[in-house]
Amino acid sequence: MKTKKFDSVKMMREIRDNLSKDFSKLSIKDKIKSLEKEFPGIKPKGRRKHPITTH
Repeated sequence: MKTKKFDSVKMMREIRDNLSKDFSKLSIKDKIKSLEKEFPGIKPKGRRKHPITTH
């Protein structure tokens, strides 16, 4: 009988799914705090309006 191989892809999918579920339960403010903590160099920017071009 063969020994079962370790399935890293399956494990990573399970971890991703569990993190996604946990993250989706957070409020918007908590999500922003979490992302700012994880990526301190990122600053929120407003949406840029493109200037009207003339032809």
